[in-house]
Amino acid sequence: MELHNLKPAKGSTHKEKRIGRGEASGKGGTSTKGNKGGQSRAGYKSKMAHEGGQMPIQRRIPKRGFKNAGRIEYKVLNLGQIDALAEKYDIKEITPENLYINGLIAQTDRIKILATGEIKGSFAFKVNGISEKAKAAIEAAGGSVEVVK
Repeated sequence: MELHNLKPAKGSTHKEKRIGRGEASGKGGTSTKGNKGGQSRAGYKSKMAHEGGQMPIQRRIPKRGFKNAGRIEYKVLNLGQIDALAEKYDIKEITPENLYINGLIAQTDRIKILATGEIKGSFAFKVNGISEKAKAAIEAAGGSVEVVK
């Protein structure tokens, strides 16, 4: 085997399609683009969501509901989850920084504590929102709550 007789493996290379190089190529004439019209010409670009005169889907389907632009999304933690999280990640203080470091929330997420379940340990909470029942349960268990905006 020498450099002058090296060849690629059989089937690994394909013949280039030569479009518009005469009838004998089998792809001459219209160059595989059909007959006349914008689509057969250079520079053709179809409009997004254009359906050829048919009523577009975004106009066929009715509008539903309401999106409140001022809505504030919270990541919800229930009191029943707190003990398990604290034990698993060795957390004494429930803050956005601690939860972010342990990969439980994104850096920009807001946290709200709800009163589903029971809390056994006493923890210091620094959260964006909390229900009244949850606050009472945390303080009854010997914990503290600070609401930060």
